[in-house]
Amino acid sequence: MTFLTVGFSHLSRLRKDHRFGYGAHRESGRVLRLAEDLDSYVWFTPFHPISKLPRPLATAMTPLFSRYSALDMPGVESAITSANLLVIESSTALMLVPRFRKWNPTARLVYRVSDDLSALRSHAVVRAAEARALPEFDLVSVPSEAIRKRLADKNPTVILHHHGIDKTLFDAATESPYPERGTTAIFVGTAYLDREFIRVAATELPSWSFHVVGPFAGFAKLRNVMVHGELPFAETVPYITHADIGLATWSWVPNPEVYSDSLKIIQYTYARLPIVAPDYVRAERPNVIAYHSADRLSIRSALERAAAFDRSTVSRDGIQSWDELAGELAGGTPTSS
Repeated sequence: MTFLTVGFSHLSRLRKDHRFGYGAHRESGRVLRLAEDLDSYVWFTPFHPISKLPRPLATAMTPLFSRYSALDMPGVESAITSANLLVIESSTALMLVPRFRKWNPTARLVYRVSDDLSALRSHAVVRAAEARALPEFDLVSVPSEAIRKRLADKNPTVILHHHGIDKTLFDAATESPYPERGTTAIFVGTAYLDREFIRVAATELPSWSFHVVGPFAGFAKLRNVMVHGELPFAETVPYITHADIGLATWSWVPNPEVYSDSLKIIQYTYARLPIVAPDYVRAERPNVIAYHSADRLSIRSALERAAAFDRSTVSRDGIQSWDELAGELAGGTPTSS
């Protein structure tokens, strides 16, 4: 198995890309053995299509970005030609589909739609590459019903595969990381935390504790809010499994309908947590309880209904491990279409 890193260039320095911190750019142009049956290839290029540019700049950069797929890619062709399965994620890798298909016309070609390109504000050349490549895939695997509907008429193989989880970690017996008694609510994530929700919730329910795992700060004055920073995933899981309520309390998300089946929602559901989420997400899972943003009474009501929710009714049906999902991508029997 060979993992290819793309979308990494000198332009990444403008975004202070963390990969420079561990020297990934110096690994470019050769396949590196990381472990038995596991190789890595970093494609570090002079430029790559950048997302989230102001429209005039994005338009001006289109001629340059269009040349990305023609850049030299030394040292990896043999790994592509010998593969039985090629999996492309929602990234600049979509621009490489014609090259990979030319190198290897017989491998199973799978598009795992890890993110919605419009939500990522991907450059137009990447979105155009997706449109051109969609008919070429043997399987298009999508994580949400909203994306499935968007792509269903582009390829007859579009299948709904929710994000997988590491069931071994979630099923393991662990000690609670919470020292206090009482109702505990957990938010896990790196972006879009609804800070006003946390402030209101902590003030309205001072006997509860609210825990945040992620790169956030600014809650020092709230004694019942604990911010743990970013943690290794194995250390994060007990905060989920021993919580009483899962918080999917986003302040804003680009495509709300996509987030109704986010990895956060899947993980909380597998832990059989009631989930509090903003009403614009429109999640249809029975364990998701909606609140209206910035509405104090709505926030308190949602939390109290979550605390009273019967967790034994939360269904885990359809939640797969990553291994199970990988098996389907490799050619197993699909679970939903």
